[in-house]
Amino acid sequence: MTAVAGAGTAVVTRAARSRKGSALQRGRRRLYVPFVAPALVLYAIFLLVPVAATVWISLHKWPGYGAMEWAGVKNYRYMFGDPVFQQAFENTLLLLIGGGVATFAISFGLTMLLRDLAGRSAVRSVIFFPNIVPALVLSILWGFLFQADGLVNKLLRAIGVQHPPAWLSQDHQYAMILLGLVWISTGFYTTVIMAAVDRIPPYLYEDCLLAGANSWQRFRHVTLPLSWDVIGVCSVLWTINSIKTFEFILAMAGSASGLPSTRTWTVSLYAYATAFAADGVPSYGLAAADAIFTLGLVAVLVVLIRRVMRRDAIQF
Repeated sequence: MTAVAGAGTAVVTRAARSRKGSALQRGRRRLYVPFVAPALVLYAIFLLVPVAATVWISLHKWPGYGAMEWAGVKNYRYMFGDPVFQQAFENTLLLLIGGGVATFAISFGLTMLLRDLAGRSAVRSVIFFPNIVPALVLSILWGFLFQADGLVNKLLRAIGVQHPPAWLSQDHQYAMILLGLVWISTGFYTTVIMAAVDRIPPYLYEDCLLAGANSWQRFRHVTLPLSWDVIGVCSVLWTINSIKTFEFILAMAGSASGLPSTRTWTVSLYAYATAFAADGVPSYGLAAADAIFTLGLVAVLVVLIRRVMRRDAIQF
């Protein structure tokens, strides 16, 4: 009888706990809407509504005032057929792919170089410094360095180069822009990757040394797999930042009275130049079409990168 009573008590206790757990879950579900609703409202106001409005504007011909004229997909057709947009899209891809490869190659190299350096914290602060200064200031500085009588050409003449290259000419201007963006970005991604490498246990590298592994083998079999999740996040950040690059190009290649040469435009600068045309009638419909295209490009690339770089988590 005692055993039966004890079993009955245990059943009642478990049932009570089950009812308590269910009540707790119901309480959490009731609190879900009040806690999430404010964030959803703000998200809708500041993101969904502007995106919907931009899509609507992209389907019209509108100079920014007066009534809108329905255009359908004409803005998109004109944009894809515009040689200026095609050049801007090519420049954006060059920055995304070429600049990304250069940035991450240098970042990985600096990470391996600084990993065992005694003063790596100080060096990390120095290479991160360009990310503290506004890009507008850096672009002006970069232009002064490479202008005809800038510091770079003065140094070249000092070592015997009588006719240094015209760094900021039309033929070299976008290459110098790419170089400047790589210089600015390298410190940030080096710092992030170094933070990921710092969490890797040192004994793994010691085992590699005992096994006779060289620097490339240590990077390939230890550093890269164990920091893959951070590298994936960095890839997403680089994709977003490279596609929306705007102010550095505008300040470096432009002037106080006009826009840069169309040979240096990206898709973001194309949208700005179309919406705020200084020598013509603004076309907000075309600028909105470019903005929607840019948003879709970023979304597709981010999804692809996340899928391609998806790996099982490695415990260490």
